[in-house]
Amino acid sequence: MAIIQRIETILPARLRAPVLKILTALAGQDDVAHAQRMALIAFAIRVVSAGIAFFSQIVQARLMGDFEYGIFVFVWVLVVLFGNLSCLGFHSTVIRFLPQYHARQEIAEIRGITVTIRIFSLCLASCLAAAGLVLLHFAGERVADYYMTPLFLGLFALPMIALGDVLDGTARANSWPVAALSPTYIVRPILILAFMVAAVMAGAPRTATTAMQAALAATYVTTLCQFATIQWRLRRKYLKGPRRIDFMTWLRVAVPIFLIEGFLFLLTNSDVMVVGLYLPPDQVGIYFAAAKTMALVQFVYFAVKAAAGPRFSALMNEADILPLALFAGRMARWCFWPSLVIGLMVLAAGEVLLGLFGPNFTAGYPLMAILFAGALTKALIGPGEMLLTMAGRQKLCVLLYVIALAANIGLNVTLIPLYGLTGAATAAASAMLVEATLLHIAVRHALGIVLFAFADPLSRMARNSPA
Repeated sequence: MAIIQRIETILPARLRAPVLKILTALAGQDDVAHAQRMALIAFAIRVVSAGIAFFSQIVQARLMGDFEYGIFVFVWVLVVLFGNLSCLGFHSTVIRFLPQYHARQEIAEIRGITVTIRIFSLCLASCLAAAGLVLLHFAGERVADYYMTPLFLGLFALPMIALGDVLDGTARANSWPVAALSPTYIVRPILILAFMVAAVMAGAPRTATTAMQAALAATYVTTLCQFATIQWRLRRKYLKGPRRIDFMTWLRVAVPIFLIEGFLFLLTNSDVMVVGLYLPPDQVGIYFAAAKTMALVQFVYFAVKAAAGPRFSALMNEADILPLALFAGRMARWCFWPSLVIGLMVLAAGEVLLGLFGPNFTAGYPLMAILFAGALTKALIGPGEMLLTMAGRQKLCVLLYVIALAANIGLNVTLIPLYGLTGAATAAASAMLVEATLLHIAVRHALGIVLFAFADPLSRMARNSPA
């Protein structure tokens, strides 16, 4: 953009319009190519991470058995969930502001936001951990004994989980997909497995407590190394200098994003949480294995979302909505077709994959088909919530996810006591359908874009335009 503005000042008036049109078109193509590269890198990382996570879960399930494995995954889901919520939305807010600051060469604001969100997230996560310790102390008799020690260890991981998520967002905002995704999705799972195996070989018991100790150590090592890497790259890119802190502006954007992503994260993990509340740990382990196996489909959605966020933010600054609509439609197609292919492959090998966890885990195969149907409905829409968020429609997004989460929890609470794990999978798939439907309607009415993998995103505009 700076080059285009410079050329605009030196070209003769009669040449300015055609030359600028060509350069703008080329810049747009370069932006799309960059987004494609981001998506491919994120997709590749997610493919590798999915394989690592799957192998890691198999080894852990084999080491611990279904009961102890169920305890570990239930507690670890809670830790990751509340660690993410401790960011209060700032890990995504930086993706909203930093590209705009960079385009306007507002370097002091970039320094300010990158430092502020780290300190804020660390402090909030530490307060949440302290509150959790107090709660465990006074409500200990209401918590099953086998959950107490893993929960205690998990609380100490919250600050590093929050800091890691903020660093992920900072790296994504700078278009550093490897630095953003590899620590959380590649390095940390490898270290958890390595520390767990090393502990067992050293004579530690094969329990959820040992697994949580390994997870705690891996989280600290990963996050601190990521912090050093991101800090070094930021200083090279922006150099040292003054900081400008506009905390209230960032907070006004962060809170709605927190509500959106918080509800979305709860929506994604509430089934495991409710299963853990209603059913014994061995059933939690079976459900988690089935859900994680079928979650191989959803890393396509995650990869596209990671690439689309900064591009959505940049396109919002343009007066013409057509490039945004075209890009959003492309993102929906990028989500659906790979998700369909990968999902069918995973489903075909489902019983074999679940059998790797142990003989008891094959009982979760019917759940995979139900969860696959739900994942496809979400893939049909693509990253609709990211589009609404970057368009400044955070309040609308919050309302949608309040409705979707209420439907999810209501269905889980109703169906799990009646149908057990089948009820949990049905509730999760139905909640995905509700979420996708609401997002499609919201994007269509708020932005005029038909966000659907099989639809022309400009069809609504064409119908509404004068003849």
